[in-house]
Amino acid sequence: MIPAAAMSLKAFTTHREVALLKKRDPDAISELIERYQHRLYRFLARMVQDPATAEDLFQQTWIRLLEKIGSYDARRNFDAWLFAIARNLAIDYLRRRRGISLDEVDDSGLAMVDRLSAGGRDALEQLLDFERGTLLAAAIAELPAIQREVLTLRFEEDMKLEQIAEVAAIPLSTVKSRLHRALESLRARLEMGKDL
Repeated sequence: MIPAAAMSLKAFTTHREVALLKKRDPDAISELIERYQHRLYRFLARMVQDPATAEDLFQQTWIRLLEKIGSYDARRNFDAWLFAIARNLAIDYLRRRRGISLDEVDDSGLAMVDRLSAGGRDALEQLLDFERGTLLAAAIAELPAIQREVLTLRFEEDMKLEQIAEVAAIPLSTVKSRLHRALESLRARLEMGKDL
């Protein structure tokens, strides 16, 4: 009962803020940016694998949102709509930068990972978690952009498969197959890392 009430409150708040945005209320954009800044930046950083570029795309996402807010349909999921804007900007950037297929593995370096220090754990546990996180981040960074995208949206942004399909503008079956391939590729890369 409580989670359902929290979800409907969040949806109500978002619809209220969107209505205020359509009226060009500057406070509404501030509230939305504050609510989505960490999730959206993390998603963009995973996609483009460059913190400075992710910051630029983050800002461009909000500018684009303000330009397109009049066309937003309140029946759509706002999170999915916002992340679709960010995704499209990131893909445009990757196409301009690389001029090659997004399916190719990008081996430019490690992706940024948000790590929160948990209190009460000993130093050895923290070190092991850090090493596992580093290995995982390296393995994710080696995946093609379309696989990093579905992994990030599913496991970091906790989106449902249907929402990912809406963000990526692809069929649900494609989301499922990309996620399956991404997990298999990730598993294989991590297994190879154990053998070294």
